[in-house]
Amino acid sequence: MTSCFNQSALKALEATATTASAYLDACDHGARFVRLDPAYYKSCGAVLVGVFSLVDAKTSFPLLFEQSAAAREVAESIQIGRRIELSRLGFYPELTVLINRAAA
Repeated sequence: MTSCFNQSALKALEATATTASAYLDACDHGARFVRLDPAYYKSCGAVLVGVFSLVDAKTSFPLLFEQSAAAREVAESIQIGRRIELSRLGFYPELTVLINRAAA
């Protein structure tokens, strides 16, 4: 995936992703200094999904990717989702129809 963002936009996305992943990592590791807020936790996850859907986290934010388990898990989940989507559309058209019916 290629990024069409300039450096300042990438830095802003990285700062946002770093903040979100830091909260997720702190909660996941049972940090006592963090107020556990389920709605905020869910929002941080949604932010990471949004950012990592726009850019390749491993390439664009290598330090964050290396240091944050949450960042790695979200990036991996997005990759898996993309592979499933491609496989579902290309190899399992009957499954696509069934899933669309179930979702309606």
